[in-house]
Amino acid sequence: MVTRKATHAGSWYTDNKQLLSQQLDGWLADVPATTTPIGSVSSQQGQVSIPTPDARAIIAPHAGYSYSGPAAAWAYKSADWANAKRVFLLGPSHHYYLAGAATTGCDKYRTPLGDLTIDRDLVEEIQQDWDLEIMSKGTDEDEHSLEMHLPYIYKMLSLKNMSFQNDSKSVPLVPIMVGNTEAALEAYYGSMLAPYLFDPHNVFVISSDFCHWGSRFRYTYYQPPDGSAATHLKSSSAVPSDYPIHESIAAVDHESIDAVESRSHKRFLDQLKKTGNTVCGRHPIGLFMAAVEKAGELRELGEGKGTFKFLRYERSSLVEGVQHSSVSYCSAFAVL
Repeated sequence: MVTRKATHAGSWYTDNKQLLSQQLDGWLADVPATTTPIGSVSSQQGQVSIPTPDARAIIAPHAGYSYSGPAAAWAYKSADWANAKRVFLLGPSHHYYLAGAATTGCDKYRTPLGDLTIDRDLVEEIQQDWDLEIMSKGTDEDEHSLEMHLPYIYKMLSLKNMSFQNDSKSVPLVPIMVGNTEAALEAYYGSMLAPYLFDPHNVFVISSDFCHWGSRFRYTYYQPPDGSAATHLKSSSAVPSDYPIHESIAAVDHESIDAVESRSHKRFLDQLKKTGNTVCGRHPIGLFMAAVEKAGELRELGEGKGTFKFLRYERSSLVEGVQHSSVSYCSAFAVL
């Protein structure tokens, strides 16, 4: 039995079981029972309940919990965990160059709250059918985009899923790390994932932060409010006082949010190409959007099915000057 250690516990989040459980409970308690989504279209469609019945896909951030933990709670609380029998976890690769995608060679993923079991049979089947790499244990443990979701997954299953409460092995995990995939490869992986969307016992977690703004991220894009040409700011650039940098960041992020909510894989890719928005989980998001499109071709998902609704938008700071930086955190759910 090979167990992936919780390598970021004690730094990115606490490794104290009791304290971690209390933190997650607190952030979840702060999420209201109803809220209005924040997309241009979804905000006009009225309030949604939290959790939402049949909400089986979420997008949530993966930064240190002191930054993104409260935002992630909105996604996790919105999902319907009660009937889950398997959890797919899709995240980007930050440290290992990967043109395609990879899955794990481990049997368990450790969290301070308890271990999550890997669905070895399905992982091996997908690895062969999709022609995926297998992460080395070192690569697996280096990557935070998957690990930061594990305590939340464990927490929600322990709160809402009776089968998991009786036996934690009863709801296994299928981790997929998605690399720097081209559009056609995202579409291919999406076509392979699509059949799993129809199983009402599968839950999908897509790991992504949104805009990483600042010179340290090599992204200083500024989009004026008057529709004039966007520019990349330099240290000497003057910024209008009535439209600070953080408002431009929010505008670009909300364009990305609207593109994801459109359910059009192409529209999302086109928006990223136009703005260069540094959505680090753009490839896992794109893969899932392609899966939704393919699922619609295979069998009608029904009106609104597979369409994300964004509930929360936060940033690590509000950037005023070119010398500053921020990372954006979004949370969303989709009914399948």
